[in-house]
Amino acid sequence: MDARDADFKKELDATLQAGRDLGAEYESAFVDSFLEKIEQRVDSAVDRRVRRQLAEQQMVVARGPSSPSGPDTWGDRFGFAMVTLILAIPLSAIGVVNAGLPGLIVTWAGIAGVNAVHSTWPWRLRGREEKTATDWEA
Repeated sequence: MDARDADFKKELDATLQAGRDLGAEYESAFVDSFLEKIEQRVDSAVDRRVRRQLAEQQMVVARGPSSPSGPDTWGDRFGFAMVTLILAIPLSAIGVVNAGLPGLIVTWAGIAGVNAVHSTWPWRLRGREEKTATDWEA
């Protein structure tokens, strides 16, 4: 329990005790007043968080892309290609053992297809990223 929780508990206890002391007709007014205070504290905390997140987003937009080449670099594509070629060895063996030459052909067609999609994927996404960045500015 942190200090704010202890403050809330003390304030709630005081509100309920005052309501009991003054009677049932005032108890609901005290509870309503306490709930109003809590609502104001929650609203101010939410406002601070929203302002902080908006400021962080504006900083990210103002900084622009993290690198001049964008998220897709030659090294990323080369690394992905190397990983698929390394995985191609056991996949080829599995394809040959289970289906022979047709299994090997299907395996390599799948490997080539994955690499082809990966090499074109960032180009399609780059236009969408630019559109979403301008949506936040508006």
